[in-house]
Amino acid sequence: MTFEGSGSLSRFNALSEFEAVALLRPLVNIPSWAKTVSDGRPYASVEDVLRRAEAACENWQPEDITQALSAHPRIGERASGASKEAQLSRGEQATLNISQQAVIDALHDGNLRYEQRFGRVFLIRAKGRSSEEILDNLQRRLQNSPDAEDQETAQQLKEITLLRLKEIFPL
Repeated sequence: MTFEGSGSLSRFNALSEFEAVALLRPLVNIPSWAKTVSDGRPYASVEDVLRRAEAACENWQPEDITQALSAHPRIGERASGASKEAQLSRGEQATLNISQQAVIDALHDGNLRYEQRFGRVFLIRAKGRSSEEILDNLQRRLQNSPDAEDQETAQQLKEITLLRLKEIFPL
């Protein structure tokens, strides 16, 4: 759901708590984040919503990130299902234009090596990046320490979440 036009914020503010949380949950699979953003209503501006959402990202614990990653497909693989999360992921990865077999193979290999090294799916904000940029980031991040990678994964999840939130309120 997106809210078009100048009344978008007032419509968001008027939703029931259940409706607001249901709208926010597909953006990131962290229920406490959706509740925190919902609980901040009424908002005076979209910027206020974004500030509250960004601040709520700072409270994420490792188990929150693990839960959120369970809803993300591997980069370069098409998300399956009809859920809002799968639709968002397909839209974000659609811009990658991955048609070269060498790129597909390199992403597949990199994903496997990443999962073996860190025990989770490789997460990166795909929107606005080329497949080559993503491959370069994947190769670089394979060299990270576990702590550095935890921080980078949290940052990427935050970027994805905030981009998705901005899409709800087109300016």
